[in-house]
Amino acid sequence: MITFVTCLVVLVASYFIYGRLLDRVAGVDPTADVPSKSCYDGVDYMPLPRWRIFLVQLLNIAGTGPIFGAILGACYGPVAFLWITLGGIFMGAMHDYFSGVISLRNNGCSLTEIIGKYLGRGMHRFALVMIPILMVLVGGVFIVTPAKVLTSMTHMPYLVWVGIIIIYYFIATILPIDKIIGKVYPLFGAAFIIMALSMFGLLLFGDYSIPELTSFDNMHFNAESLPIIPTLFISIACGAISGFHATQSPLMARCMTNEKQSRPVFFGAMISESIIALIWAAIAMAFWGGIEGLNDFMVKNSSDAGLAVSTISVTALGVVGSILTLIGVVAAPITSGDTAFRSARLIVADMLGIEQRSVVKRLLVSLPLFALGIGIAFIDFDVIWRYFAWSNQALSVITLWMITAWLSRKHSNYVMLSLIPAMFMTYVCSAFVFVSNQFVGMGACNEAYVYAAALTAIIAGLMMLKIRKDVKSGLGV
Repeated sequence: MITFVTCLVVLVASYFIYGRLLDRVAGVDPTADVPSKSCYDGVDYMPLPRWRIFLVQLLNIAGTGPIFGAILGACYGPVAFLWITLGGIFMGAMHDYFSGVISLRNNGCSLTEIIGKYLGRGMHRFALVMIPILMVLVGGVFIVTPAKVLTSMTHMPYLVWVGIIIIYYFIATILPIDKIIGKVYPLFGAAFIIMALSMFGLLLFGDYSIPELTSFDNMHFNAESLPIIPTLFISIACGAISGFHATQSPLMARCMTNEKQSRPVFFGAMISESIIALIWAAIAMAFWGGIEGLNDFMVKNSSDAGLAVSTISVTALGVVGSILTLIGVVAAPITSGDTAFRSARLIVADMLGIEQRSVVKRLLVSLPLFALGIGIAFIDFDVIWRYFAWSNQALSVITLWMITAWLSRKHSNYVMLSLIPAMFMTYVCSAFVFVSNQFVGMGACNEAYVYAAALTAIIAGLMMLKIRKDVKSGLGV
């Protein structure tokens, strides 16, 4: 319990200490103009209350990530607590905060556009291909997972649920942001928090013992094939750092009414997600009497994190647990899925310069994206998820380098706040390429890690040369 409580206190304290530091570094100006006023269109650019934006942002970035990822990460042991805490503060929250502020300062531009502005045309072209594909992958994943759960809970066929979810996604993507997302999602966001608090109550008052961090040993049942470096850092994305978050921040940047909202909306939502992940990692380790019991359950059930959530919730909380499971495993991914498609629509619209006031033009952009999403829903889920997980963290790498470029152009004394995470995540993603069977498949051997270090050095060198050149040429923020 000591490790868990310490991590929880550190996460909460970071909002007031590290979050305020980032406010000073960014130079938050409460009198500055904001996109919701200067670019108001009644569809995507629209002022919303701070509490509503926070809950929508939390739900957008969360999905099932801080639940499923935390449970899968818990199989490694208490070392997962450390990654969720340190990663969540110094990588994830910083990543989400600065990417949100940068979008806010650039008229709520999509991530692809601000990557292009700060990292150049080559990275812009790459992002224009990678990010919409990632968004459609997210949308496809979040068609499949809730449809499977709903099929298991009802007598309706899988394809019927797929159709219902796609129709809902289409409507939510096309309508103005205040019609469904702005009104209904805060309720789901609140329920998502209540679900986590219920699990927290079980940890405090139930007959559970949370393992302590006494070593950095890999306790995973498949430790040989899934080493902590890099696999743990890929498995727990939401809750630590996730590139997907930076694609969602522009949606809320277009609804904010004051730059002072940046810390609660961007930093605060990420810290909240880390707390949720910490709670789920803890209950997963404690519910089956320790890490060995959790691993036994996962082995017997093909690492089905959804079944783990359902078992914990229903067993510990009864009917209430069933309702919370429905919200957490069905509603949460659906809400992330439709905002993924919405982000893809805005990215493509920004790229092609297609205004989005007109319903016809929104349809023109959205239809091809949904056609791809429907196709993905019929591909083997394991294949989708493996490549989504890595590409998601690869996107965080690009975003971290973009933030480093922005801070450098500001001539900030705090460039290291993003530079160190950028290099760390570059190494993680490079190591995964060499270690994992999804790519080169060398396994956790010394050569794989040396090659990863060499690739990281090359990428970092090229990035720093580009950034230094732009700073010397006088390019501003």
